[in-house]
Amino acid sequence: MAGGFEFTPDPKQDRRGLFVSPLQDEAFVGAVGHRFPVAQMNHIVSARGVLRGLHFTTTPPGQCKYVYCARGRALDVIVDIRVGSPTFGKWDAVEMDTEHFRAVYFPRGTAHAFLALEDDTLMSYLVSTPYVAEYEQAIDPFDPALGLPWPADLEVVLSDRDTVAVDLETARRRGMLPDYADCLGEEPASTGR
Repeated sequence: MAGGFEFTPDPKQDRRGLFVSPLQDEAFVGAVGHRFPVAQMNHIVSARGVLRGLHFTTTPPGQCKYVYCARGRALDVIVDIRVGSPTFGKWDAVEMDTEHFRAVYFPRGTAHAFLALEDDTLMSYLVSTPYVAEYEQAIDPFDPALGLPWPADLEVVLSDRDTVAVDLETARRRGMLPDYADCLGEEPASTGR
């Protein structure tokens, strides 16, 4: 996926418990090329079967996300919806849990969804811009053209907004999707490292 990255930190355990650092500046900058500009931190608790997404933020301003599962287990999905991107319409999925401690970086212009695979799953987000309701948009997470890998054995719970979200092609025709060049222009400046 162009611009999306998965990070797996090295946890430290001893008789007291566990220490893990899901976001490490040096590793992030080395992979992405710039620091992550944190404007807000979000915690979302979901019951098993809750599916949130596919969500994205209008660009500009757009929004980068760094997502981590702090409790439970979730299937996290990124979809490239940037018109003109070499990976437009492609997706990747990562199972996130407190065993492997994976985190995922979502660049501007990508859509994000996660499905809670256990009750009381806590997803923690660092985001690059504050939440503004008018900029938040959604694409149907069950769009057959995307073919996302949702498990068939779960009864899925969606928000009202996600239930009526349009498919990717309809969003493209309506001009809802971000332009790849605009998304690249909105990325934070490189640190030069």
